[in-house]
Amino acid sequence: MSEMITADLVDLDLSVDTKEAAARVLAERMVALGRVTDLEGFLADVAAREAQMPTGLDGGIGIPHCRSEHVTEPTLAFGRSAAGIDFGAADGPADLIFLIAAPAGADDAHLTILSSLARQLMNAEFTSALRSVGDAAAAAALIRGDKVAAEAPEAAEAPEAAETAGASGAAGTAETVGATGSEDSAAASAAASADAAAGSTAPAGAERPFRIVAVTSCPTGIAHTYMAAESLETAGRDAGVEVVVETQGSAGFTRLDPAVIAAADGVIFAHDVPVRDKERFAGKPTVDVGVKAGINRPGELISEVRGKAERGEVTAAAAPGTPVERAGDSTEGYGTKLRKWLMSGVSYMVPFVAAGGLLIALGFAIGGYEIKSAPSVMDHFVWTQAHSWAALMFQIGAVAFGFLVPVLAGYIAYGMADRPGLVPGFVGGMIASTINAGFLGGLVAGLIAGGVVMAIQRINIPAVLRGIMPVVVIPLISSAVVGFLMFVVVGKPIASAQKAMTDWLNGLSGTNALLLGALLGLMMCFDLGGPVNKVAYTFATAGIAVANPSDSAMKIMAAVMAAGMVPPLAMALATTVRGRLFTQTERENGKAAWVLGASFISEGAIPFAAADPLRVIPASMVGGALTGALSMTFGATLRAPHGGIFVVPLIGNALLYLIAIAAGVCVSTALVVVLKGMRKQAPEAAAGNGPATGAPATAERQQPVAA
Repeated sequence: MSEMITADLVDLDLSVDTKEAAARVLAERMVALGRVTDLEGFLADVAAREAQMPTGLDGGIGIPHCRSEHVTEPTLAFGRSAAGIDFGAADGPADLIFLIAAPAGADDAHLTILSSLARQLMNAEFTSALRSVGDAAAAAALIRGDKVAAEAPEAAEAPEAAETAGASGAAGTAETVGATGSEDSAAASAAASADAAAGSTAPAGAERPFRIVAVTSCPTGIAHTYMAAESLETAGRDAGVEVVVETQGSAGFTRLDPAVIAAADGVIFAHDVPVRDKERFAGKPTVDVGVKAGINRPGELISEVRGKAERGEVTAAAAPGTPVERAGDSTEGYGTKLRKWLMSGVSYMVPFVAAGGLLIALGFAIGGYEIKSAPSVMDHFVWTQAHSWAALMFQIGAVAFGFLVPVLAGYIAYGMADRPGLVPGFVGGMIASTINAGFLGGLVAGLIAGGVVMAIQRINIPAVLRGIMPVVVIPLISSAVVGFLMFVVVGKPIASAQKAMTDWLNGLSGTNALLLGALLGLMMCFDLGGPVNKVAYTFATAGIAVANPSDSAMKIMAAVMAAGMVPPLAMALATTVRGRLFTQTERENGKAAWVLGASFISEGAIPFAAADPLRVIPASMVGGALTGALSMTFGATLRAPHGGIFVVPLIGNALLYLIAIAAGVCVSTALVVVLKGMRKQAPEAAAGNGPATGAPATAERQQPVAA
């Protein structure tokens, strides 16, 4: 790997006024060296990271950074501004600006090197040397950790380990600063574990320092995570406190030794994303703040946690949160949690639908619809006969489909109650399949199973019985309760409701079918992969998630997939026929949208919808509704739950199906072009300074977006 920073990536006279301009100037140097392949795309990723949280730090430092698919190798660029640039720090503008670019797939070694710089920035001697260094080559050498020229003697002394190893370039950066990331956590954890063991055998009353364990994390996991760790460790040394930090960065994390946590007197969480396995730290005095507080005021945090320890304030030793709670905000309402519980089940079910549906569809395509009556391949399989292979695919797919309802119910319960919910959830889901309660039965069984387990977990159990609760008591009681309710109480009404819905779908024709297709098309295009889109998709896949789906269910699946393909294809076409209405980044996204749309990935239109939702979303919904209605009217059928144009051979009335998609794409394209054209004309008409067409692309991007 080449050096992360060279003289060509240093600008000691950064004469710009804004953080956006600073990022552009430094990024252009990366582009010139081939480290960044798409300037606008990379800057968009930098801006997106900046929007999550300002990257300015106290002490005059700006550290914009991101992981991006447009970065070819880990790269640093450094700029020094005499006037200072506002990066959102509380103490004012930054004069030292680092742009950190990490590839989207950066490995652990790359991220360790990047984290090394973050820790260096907490060293006052290092930042002082950067402010006084006189030329770009010396600045790059200083950042790399090389021996620097005499003009910056105060920074020339690299740590002894780096001198001994002769470190240089990217590796030198990591070695100069020392172990970081998971290695740093592991080493510190081992040392503290030894101290804890020694302390346990010390004479009673022996003095020992106050011990703190901390967790730091940030959305990107590249810079702030490690800067907060370094800041807390430095403040701990100054205060005579032992601080051991677990950095939960992008390269993963090494858990602190349980003995270290047990010996700690207090806990500090400095994080902007949920702390993983947070329950490990329950029952101790805890300070919970954002990651920037860990960087900017570590001494206050240490004092605060010591004060809580003196007052005996500890966090409740609660049971671990459920998967939904660990992934979200504890203040979320019940409605939000219910949606996440249901989506948890659906997300685990969909791969079974995709695998089973495609296998069954391939079986039909090769062997015809009579393949469902073929004997078991265990009894009859001829290697050279296509019919035998078709039967094999069909029968494997049918087995995969048999898991759908149990998996749905099991993982809804898992989302509610964690692993104890799996057994009653799967049991309830299998009962739903047995009594023909279908998809609706699976939903109800999962919710009942999760609720029963959560109720059992609230009971105060004697300590002697707690060990057998998760493996014996909870599975036994919850499965019995769920089984009773599904067989005796709610199973029959749900099965009747499922049958009624199936009969209604089978009876759809004419206007009813057209309206249903239009409604499903609107839902698929409303939030482009969001909850409403997923409801429509789940409704469709539930209909074909049987070995013998009805004709109406296959029509619904076809309409849903066709409508979901419209938004990205329409945006791709619009950027092709009227590229001047879109930014350079959007035009690049349009190229990818061709493939995403053709593959039935509605999310391909999200970048366009996020930039201009009031025009893109309505235009997409109109085209999607038209496509859904036409698909239902034409009687197109689809047995596969996914695949886009790649499963066209499996579609009934394929030609008319493609015409329906083309019609919706053309309508959405025309609407978005007209709406964006009106936006462009309005400012020009108001200014009275020229026609509504022909303005340069840069001018278009500067026009305000009308609401």
